[in-house]
Amino acid sequence: MNQKHRVLIVDDNPELRLLIKMALESCDYELLEAANALEGLMMINQHRPEVVLLDVMMPGKMDGLGLCQRIKQDPVLKTTYVIMLSARGQQADIHRAKENGADDYVVKPFSPIELIQRLNARAGGYI
Repeated sequence: MNQKHRVLIVDDNPELRLLIKMALESCDYELLEAANALEGLMMINQHRPEVVLLDVMMPGKMDGLGLCQRIKQDPVLKTTYVIMLSARGQQADIHRAKENGADDYVVKPFSPIELIQRLNARAGGYI
């Protein structure tokens, strides 16, 4: 039996989390979700997902960029593939996300098919 790959969705918008979950359900991923960056960090440490879909702008003490930086600076977590999700699509925003360690950047609103294609292409087939 194949092990399902874990994908963690970290976004403060419950409707968007639901949309992503519905889009990815057919892809045989184990889907986890968190409503903010601190909850996301706890879930990452506990479940070790292969991919984190991470909203850039979230309320609280840590935003998505801060969480991405924490993931990439942690020797145990740094191989986690981080796809940032943001309504901000300027080159400066994308550059800032990459500087904080993001592996990919998807501008909202996005096509669920595009997200699935990026996930499927992400690891040369390991996810």
